[in-house]
Amino acid sequence: MTAPMSGSQPQVAKPAATPTAAGDIPFHVPRGNRVHRYGRGDKLVVSLMIVVPTVLVLGLVWGPALASVLLSFTNWDGIGGLGTIKFIGLKNYHDVITIYPPFKPAIQHNLLWLGFLFVLPTVFGMFLAVLLDKEIRGSRFYQTALYLPIVLSLALTGFIWQLIYSRDQGLLNAVLGTHIDWYGDPKVNIWAVLVAASWKHTGYIMLLYLAGLKSVDPSLREAAAVDGASEARTFFGIIFPVMRPINVIIVVVTVIESLRAFDLVWVINRGRNGLELISTLVASNVIGEASRIGFGSALATIMLVVSTVLIGIYLPTLMRENK
Repeated sequence: MTAPMSGSQPQVAKPAATPTAAGDIPFHVPRGNRVHRYGRGDKLVVSLMIVVPTVLVLGLVWGPALASVLLSFTNWDGIGGLGTIKFIGLKNYHDVITIYPPFKPAIQHNLLWLGFLFVLPTVFGMFLAVLLDKEIRGSRFYQTALYLPIVLSLALTGFIWQLIYSRDQGLLNAVLGTHIDWYGDPKVNIWAVLVAASWKHTGYIMLLYLAGLKSVDPSLREAAAVDGASEARTFFGIIFPVMRPINVIIVVVTVIESLRAFDLVWVINRGRNGLELISTLVASNVIGEASRIGFGSALATIMLVVSTVLIGIYLPTLMRENK
């Protein structure tokens, strides 16, 4: 055996790198030896993925929203350059509340729309979701049939309900033996439109709630069954509280749907003769015959404020649930 040389330091063997699941490469790599995986092309792609959506959101959402708020304090008919815009302060808001007759019925109709959607299609959609969650026979067919109205175009939806509500050749009058003008009579046309809107809203709520029910832990139902709880008690005592985030989403969606209700009403009679809504008033003043950009922007700002309040209530609740 050869003795170590005097004055030399003893050689200490370095421990071998522990193999990892990825191979023989050590898991911990010194900072100076790390390999930069992203090249210039990758950085460019990532930058574009961030910048392009941000520009689109700012230009198509926040830009028009901010412009509407600013224009609501002005008097402008949309003709001429920006130099023709006159600042008038809160006069548009004062006129909306005091001397604009369609505003009060529009508020009433939006509230009626909200209450009707909550009482009938929202509750009915949740009920259908609970039934379909039981995996009954033909559940896939029922899901498709109930969701089909959502994917139909506005023109086709209006045509279908026109066939049902037609005064002379409509299906409803033929069944009832009446000659009611469901779209023309201001006493009944709002209810006719609400039924048509509920036809689409029910399927949407059903899909949202069914997705929430599928995510519920099955052990909760099993524990309730062991304790002898009925299905109704299990749902209202366990399942419904667990699905609080979905319930909040459904509430916010229903409120927003009632505020932005526009398409069917505009197709029927442009929001007149008993079908006044805030959204149709905005369209009538901005793109209609009046062409009062500032006045219509004030109406739009009122809708924006109400929607922002609802979102401000919804987001903190959702974040607390996620925590």
